[in-house]
Formats: sequence, structure tokens, C-alpha cells
Amino acid sequence: MSKNIKTYLLLGVVLLVWGIIGFKVIKAISKEPELPAVRQPISILPKNIKKRDTFELVANYRDPFLGTLPAKKKKPKKKVIRKEKVEKKNIVYAGLVSRSESGKSMFFVSIDGQQHIMSKKQKIDDVSLVSGNEKSIRVRYNGIMETIARSQ
Repeated sequence: MSKNIKTYLLLGVVLLVWGIIGFKVIKAISKEPELPAVRQPISILPKNIKKRDTFELVANYRDPFLGTLPAKKKKPKKKVIRKEKVEKKNIVYAGLVSRSESGKSMFFVSIDGQQHIMSKKQKIDDVSLVSGNEKSIRVRYNGIMETIARSQ
């Protein structure tokens, strides 16, 4: 290629580059007329939140430094509480006798078919009389508190 052809070719490339730069500058300076802003109602809707997919890393590979496998985590054993079936006693409340002078009451209580006369806080056949009145008594046996109404 001759020297003049290279010069004209480079001159064309330079004019093309400067033309593109000039075109972009003129386009940026001369703004197009803005359209009037029209307000449109905006509806705000909550975004649907997706539950994240969770994962757990299981690192049960050999320790590269110690050369041992990791110890498995032991789950604590749940204690099972067994309620022993307590034999329910046949207790019947027949009535009471009270002394007017001392205010002490005596209760007629039948335990498993045997009739006893009991006062408060007295214990017969592992049955303790806790409290009582004319209508009912409260007894405790084998850790069970029971209210027994007066039989007719």
C-alpha cells in the first residue's frame, strides 16, 4: 500500500470515530420534549414469601488431621413414667357425730366393708381422713386425694 492510501484510510477512520462521538454529544444536549406525567393509582400488594428450603450438612467423614471418625451424637433417652395402677378402696361415708362442748367431730367411715369411727388426721388401713363436714369427707390413700359424699 502506498503512503497516500494509508493516510486517506486512517483519515476516514478518524472522521468516523469523531462523528460517532459528536453524534452522541449532540443527542445528549438536545433533549426531546418530555411528556406530561400522568398519575396512575398504585396498588400495593404484599409479596408472596416463599419458605426457604433448609438443609443440613452431614460431616461424617474421616478427620484429616487425627485420622478418626467423628463420634455419633447420642440422643437423650426420654424417661417413661409408668403410673402404677392403684387399687381403689371401697370407702363409704355414713355420717358424723359431734360433741357440742369440745367441737370435735367423729366420722362413720366404712373401708372395704369394715366400719370405723375416725376423727380428723387419723389413719386406719392406710386411709387418712383429711377433712370433713356433714355432706362429705376428704380422704387420702396411696397418694390419692378423694372426696366422698355422704351416702343415704
